[in-house]
Amino acid sequence: MLNRRAVVTGASTGIGEATVRALRSSGWDVVGVARRAERLETLSAETGSTAITCDLTDADDVSALIDQLESSGPVHALVQVAGGARGTDSVENGSIEDWQWMYDANVLSSQRLVAGILPLLRRAAHESGHADTVFVTSTAAQIAYPGGSGYNAAKAAESMLVKVLRQELNGEPIRVVEVAPGMVHTEEFTLNRLGGDRVAAEAVYSGVDEPLVAEDVADVIAYALNAPRRVNLDLITMRPVAQSAQHLLARGPLHVRTDVD
Repeated sequence: MLNRRAVVTGASTGIGEATVRALRSSGWDVVGVARRAERLETLSAETGSTAITCDLTDADDVSALIDQLESSGPVHALVQVAGGARGTDSVENGSIEDWQWMYDANVLSSQRLVAGILPLLRRAAHESGHADTVFVTSTAAQIAYPGGSGYNAAKAAESMLVKVLRQELNGEPIRVVEVAPGMVHTEEFTLNRLGGDRVAAEAVYSGVDEPLVAEDVADVIAYALNAPRRVNLDLITMRPVAQSAQHLLARGPLHVRTDVD
């Protein structure tokens, strides 16, 4: 395992940062990729990861990233975490700018990464027996909900990209894994979605007994990558116990019902 190297996007915060830490803890060499150099460098100093600054919505940046990866060693795994949501508008009142950003950040970025890194993954798989891709989508890709609109659409498109890729790679020793989290309380996701309104962002999680945290998702990603190479976890949907479905969220302490026989 010491010689296996993973590229983790969105590594400056949230699930991406937690995934860098989880993979380093289980012996992987890790390249953390994100736009914010200072946060990447701090993570690198704390974990021993490598930092590469890149805006995945910029084709030139992605080309430069691929060049750096190719010149610095093999790539055995891609973990695509970067993405995000903007706004809670209806379809009718949706911001085209926000929708465009979400499509760029969640779908086109994934396509650019696959196109650039797949030759490196194939090379690593040929030499070591297998390689991996992991994509963090969302339960928003599975269930529509009012206020989801643009994010539902973008994540559904990314999820479909993953499913098609798995079929396109049939016969090759490259796993394609999709992790679809529900409610995860992270530092920035909802805050960014709601335009920096911290009060509104915290209200989303108010009263929820133990929403998921970034480390929970990172543990699942690490498990998928460290599983025997014959095992492909096609789709892992994960939610906090308090969220039984996309629309069904318990607020207040969880408790055992006493009004049943």
